[in-house]
Amino acid sequence: MPEHGMIAWSELMTTEVEKAKDFYGRSLGLTFDSFDPTGGGKYWVAMADGKPAWGIMDMNERPGGPSGWFTYIAVDEVDARVKGAIAGGAQLCMPIFDIPTVGRIAILVDPTGALIGWMTPSEQG
Repeated sequence: MPEHGMIAWSELMTTEVEKAKDFYGRSLGLTFDSFDPTGGGKYWVAMADGKPAWGIMDMNERPGGPSGWFTYIAVDEVDARVKGAIAGGAQLCMPIFDIPTVGRIAILVDPTGALIGWMTPSEQG
């Protein structure tokens, strides 16, 4: 489990999932497993030597811009840290949410305008 302040997870957000899977599969030798714990859409986990490495989020059914990478930072207590972040000038983009076996997640815009995810990883993850 990643420690507080460390990168916890990264994901490619794209409308061209098959193209991305083909590219990263061929160029990096990765395989991809389907993951959909909430029933909210398709998600793929890139596997490196049988271990989860990062994800691909299918953006075809979600609003958004061009394909891009998104990063999550591990935090020790997401709810408390978000309160501090808001006091420091950040904005919460949506209510904090849970993904079973993954963790509790907040999506923020920091005071510089950068979009970032904060996650308290699940003990099961």
